[in-house]
Amino acid sequence: MHNQPNPDPKPLDHLAERGADEDMALVLRGDAFNHKELRLRVARMAAWLKEQVPKEGARVASWAAKGELTCLLPLAAARAGLVHVPINPLLKHAQVAHILSDSGASLLIGTKARLDTLVQGDVPVGCKLLEESDALADIAACAEALPPSSADPAEIAAILYTSGSTGRPKGVVLSHANMWLGAVSVAHYLGMVRDDVTLAVLPLSFDYGQNQLLSTWYAGGCVVPLDYLFPRDVVKACVAHGVTTLAAVPPLWVQLTELEWSDDATRSMRRLTNSGGALTIDLVRDLRGIFPQARLFPMYGLTEAFRSTFLDPKLVDLHPTSMGKAIPFAEILIINDDGKVAAPGEEGELVHCGPLVSQGYWRDPERTAERFKPAPAASTYGGTAVWSGDRAKRDADGLLYFVGRRDAMIKSAGNRISPQEVEDAALATGLVAEAVALGIKDARLGQAVHLVARAADSAHDAPEALPKALARELPNFMQPQVIHWREAMPLNPNGKIDRTALMQELSA
Repeated sequence: MHNQPNPDPKPLDHLAERGADEDMALVLRGDAFNHKELRLRVARMAAWLKEQVPKEGARVASWAAKGELTCLLPLAAARAGLVHVPINPLLKHAQVAHILSDSGASLLIGTKARLDTLVQGDVPVGCKLLEESDALADIAACAEALPPSSADPAEIAAILYTSGSTGRPKGVVLSHANMWLGAVSVAHYLGMVRDDVTLAVLPLSFDYGQNQLLSTWYAGGCVVPLDYLFPRDVVKACVAHGVTTLAAVPPLWVQLTELEWSDDATRSMRRLTNSGGALTIDLVRDLRGIFPQARLFPMYGLTEAFRSTFLDPKLVDLHPTSMGKAIPFAEILIINDDGKVAAPGEEGELVHCGPLVSQGYWRDPERTAERFKPAPAASTYGGTAVWSGDRAKRDADGLLYFVGRRDAMIKSAGNRISPQEVEDAALATGLVAEAVALGIKDARLGQAVHLVARAADSAHDAPEALPKALARELPNFMQPQVIHWREAMPLNPNGKIDRTALMQELSA
């Protein structure tokens, strides 16, 4: 690849046009497409979508496991002039209802089992439901094929919902340019090429997960999506498909390093990438032992600006705790509490500037204004920047180091979990009068969700009933690992629940 990536963004669906006709592009269970077939299927899906939802800019949601529909929709919706809203297949009806309502979705395509869990009031008026199998059958029979779009790259292409530290998930608005440049940037610094095979184990509803598709296709490579039941499934897939690229989050890496890896499983691996939490020194050592020839890329990102930094694999052993430096098309500044660029070694807020910065939160000007602000005066790009809320520092060599988070976000197994969302679900059961959700350090998960609760006076069966109620309302990754019952909650001098005291107690 060139020394510097091409900074000129194109409409997102043009990614389908880059691969050589006969090279494999997508390998699914029982089916596989080369790049020529990928282009045809994207064109047909786009024509079918335009017929289903003729209104330009309408939102189309998907709620299904990895397959042809979820893999091709990001490109097909963009080609049809629509906005894709991918929904994590692990979410349950309450979270899906919020996303459908908040995004104003005109269409939800999902598996029958998932759609059957929706109850009255979950689906907004005007939102049509379609089963995934019916949609794919209609698309296969579609005679029309839309040509590549001529959309303005600044137009909206997708809304990705991410949890905040307070309140319900918020939709991050991504343009064609955001997603195109993200694909170009990652393919460039990873050094991806036409014969690369990416095993896509991360959820496609996450920016990290979706980029597995986009960066690989930009390079003309092949994607093998995998919804694994057990970590062993990942090893088997690496053997079966000659995988060269594997992206994961620390809890999955921990599970994978505990397995026996044959030479057949590791021989083809060229690169490993990590985000969603820092790698430990022990984990780096273990990965080095299993994949001695693979380059290891620690990375840091935030959905509001996709990806911010990566650490050059040559520096991992010397600086294992560093976040590295800015990726192509990103400018990363550390701003101290006086609003100035921090000196080397001085802690400050990480501020991301440049064309990877998203367009803000969907229909939420208040929360957008809190996070998306004018770039610092020192910025080369200027314009709007994402003020991350994360504390970091830069050493004399320009390497960045993560210090901590300002907010109360829980990061468990690579998932961002809003404490308030867990608390609201607990309170909504009527079984508890007060609830506090906390992220407690956990060797396997990064952080485990702990819930501190005071039972409602009338709820004598709360300890037995609450876990069952939460299992119905929250996805598995949000479920409290432990529920701590209290007769009374500790209060701070302002009369509010003392979260700090609870955190200290549970962390001891």
